[in-house]
Amino acid sequence: MAHTGSHWRLDRPLLAATLPELPPQPFSVRTFLPDGYEPNYAYPLLVLFHPKGSNEEQALRLVPRISRRNFVAISIRGPELLGVREDGELACGWGNADTADLVTDHVLRAIEQTQKHVHIHTQRVYLVGLCEGATAAYRTGFALAEQVGGIASLNGVIPQAPAGCPLFRFESMRGLRVLQAHGIANAVVPCSIAARDQKLLYAAGADVEFDTYPTTHRIHEHMLRDLNRWIIGHLNAETDELVRVK
Repeated sequence: MAHTGSHWRLDRPLLAATLPELPPQPFSVRTFLPDGYEPNYAYPLLVLFHPKGSNEEQALRLVPRISRRNFVAISIRGPELLGVREDGELACGWGNADTADLVTDHVLRAIEQTQKHVHIHTQRVYLVGLCEGATAAYRTGFALAEQVGGIASLNGVIPQAPAGCPLFRFESMRGLRVLQAHGIANAVVPCSIAARDQKLLYAAGADVEFDTYPTTHRIHEHMLRDLNRWIIGHLNAETDELVRVK
């Protein structure tokens, strides 16, 4: 069974945890270890950005539906506190462009802290944005394009650039892997908007896969399945390339 818990444990594999060197509010980070965690293997790392009105705990619960064995994952709480949900859990958001640098810095620190306790492959870090969290994942990914393995947007949209300002550095976008998974009946972010984003990313030189699903603004089960396939496909391609070079 995949593990989630409540504290750092250094005498055994890490379960779900709040990073001790980071302030618990407004940024909380939770960690997921796969079944059969093998400390000698460098795992790909998923960094999850939850939807608006959700939180890091709820996003983390999706990881076993992506894969119980393939990844270590961390889930980040957005810096904007929106109140308390009907179920008693915190409702959080990602703010706007003014918080982008703060979020990027926190993600970097969270990755570094996770690396101290769990064996992860720092060149195989994938940012996964869920609905509104995809905008924060895009902003972070654009800032760290040379340090991440890819960006996945599930029912999300790229951030809007201020008038006259470039959205990203074009030289860093070439070859950046992006997965867009979008509901065809999404009324919050219409599929036409996601298709526009796909064209913009492709024009910037990104390696984009755009898939649609029979759903609305909700995360479809097959989005999670295909996210796993997309990442594993990249890892297998990298391995094949190494074999050819040798």
